[in-house]
Amino acid sequence: MDIIKLNGLSYASNTYVLISGADAAVVDPSANIDDIKKALGNAKLRYILLTHCHFDHILRLDSLRAETSAEVCIHRADADMMKDPDLNGSAFFGLDFASLGADRIIEDGEIIPLGKETIEVISTPGHTPGSVCYECGYDLICGDTLFSSGYGRYDLPGGDGNVLFASLKKLADRRDDPMIHPGHGASCALSDADIIRAIRYREL
Repeated sequence: MDIIKLNGLSYASNTYVLISGADAAVVDPSANIDDIKKALGNAKLRYILLTHCHFDHILRLDSLRAETSAEVCIHRADADMMKDPDLNGSAFFGLDFASLGADRIIEDGEIIPLGKETIEVISTPGHTPGSVCYECGYDLICGDTLFSSGYGRYDLPGGDGNVLFASLKKLADRRDDPMIHPGHGASCALSDADIIRAIRYREL
């Protein structure tokens, strides 16, 4: 699966375009619509996958859906939050942003077909109640759960530090070493992420 990273227009949020054959998915559409369409090329956009409900990751969601009719997918626990400025984080920054909502509710362990490949949903709550990672072969798109040099904040509505650290421990316990693609910042191997190394070191 080809993974193309695009920089968001604001808030330094990453957008990912996933292409498998003639089919594509976009994860967290905050980048410029024209840049997303250029990255898609001739591939058909099947899904818009959301790692969580925060406004900085869904800024172009409704526009992209309107242009492509792609199916918007989010975890059940974040589905209503994305439509509420107080819950999606925008009010915290003095904004009044709300999305029209999702088309499909996804759950932990769900398998989403894309071309001849698949994307697996991995529940990693804590940053928000419905935060998820998307596993695509040897790659893990992890939203704001995990960064190369840190992890997501948990002081916004629905955040929970204890739950987040349980999710980070879940990732640290993986036996493989996928490349992680976070919602902000650079990609790296899971084992090179600062918090994952710290957790594993303490477990030795």
